[in-house]
Amino acid sequence: MNKIEVNNLTKIFGSHPKQGLKRLRNGEQKDDILNDTGMTVGVNQASFTVKAGETFVIMGLSGSGKSTLIRLVNRLIEPTDGEVLIDGEDITKMDKSTLIETRRKKLGMVFQKFGLLPHRTVLHNVAYGLEIQGVSKEEREEKAMQTIDDVGLKGYESSYPSQLSGGMQQRVGIARALTNDTDILLMDEAFSALDPIIRKEMQDELIKLQDRLGKTVLFITHDLDEALKLGDRIAIMKDGKIVQIGTPEQILENPANDYVSNFVKDVDRSKVLEAHHVMKKPEVLSTFKDGPRVAVRKMEEVGASSIFVVDKEKNFKGLLTIDDAIRAYKENIPMEDVLIVEDIYSTTTDTALNDLLGIAVDAKYPITVIEDGKLLGIISRVSILSGLVLGKEKDEVVSP
Repeated sequence: MNKIEVNNLTKIFGSHPKQGLKRLRNGEQKDDILNDTGMTVGVNQASFTVKAGETFVIMGLSGSGKSTLIRLVNRLIEPTDGEVLIDGEDITKMDKSTLIETRRKKLGMVFQKFGLLPHRTVLHNVAYGLEIQGVSKEEREEKAMQTIDDVGLKGYESSYPSQLSGGMQQRVGIARALTNDTDILLMDEAFSALDPIIRKEMQDELIKLQDRLGKTVLFITHDLDEALKLGDRIAIMKDGKIVQIGTPEQILENPANDYVSNFVKDVDRSKVLEAHHVMKKPEVLSTFKDGPRVAVRKMEEVGASSIFVVDKEKNFKGLLTIDDAIRAYKENIPMEDVLIVEDIYSTTTDTALNDLLGIAVDAKYPITVIEDGKLLGIISRVSILSGLVLGKEKDEVVSP
């Protein structure tokens, strides 16, 4: 389900925007319109959708139109043309009272400049949105305290903004937006004013909050690394236009044009690609009842010196080497007694390859990808290196 749907959204700044719109539709370029008329094309016929629970990142350089776009989405700026559907309702057609109500109930906003009220404590800043909605003091403070705890500020509720670091102030801004319990968070360069270490902490915090709360987030940034880290999908803007929309992997693997290629050419792929991109389906022994002789035969068939063992429900039980399989057969040892478990490293599908590099160096055997106890795939050292150097999808990666 789409929480946000934007169709042909356009903003032209100037005295005769409708004339500029006509020229845009005739295919004229932003610079030509500016030179001929003095009017500036802020956003040029942008279209995209944001699914419920998705983090959708809009990125571009300064002047690309990204901040104008997010202000059109909540109608802080009036559009020249196009529509913005929030849960199917077009806010561009709403009267003032309906628009205000929609903003209060559905759209939380987090700005680059924290916008905190200096004379209010953290608690009263966070509760402010509920206060202006007329929520009782007891209820709004209870909700505010819960959100303060959620963003890691418990114990600071009586502090004033001037007593907090920049990162803590931004946590207050996020808490204020979350306390209103809106489904959608609009975040405009929310972490850009923070130093690199605090910025990374806030990115990690947002990811954790998303995992727990599942909000729909429209996030604006000029930083590609931030976009790749946070975004389920990314829209890249240039001169008011959206030039490409895709997942981080799609943006990296198939840039739409030279402009996007120049953005991504120096990206550290290890921070973007995840375990599921390079894992391979392993050869497995399905049950203990197959016995060591069957295990040896399977290893011979695939030219391997070990095999992974799972039970009937595909739950991972361990790794069996050829030497241990032969020993179990000759000495009539139960196979479960010769399985290797302790030296097997495991991970999940969404682990960044960057986090697996160190593990791969020390691992004697392929890394297992396990979720809910089930063996989904394996990753060898060569799989990781191939993913980073060649950028291939998991079905193209060299097998272990």
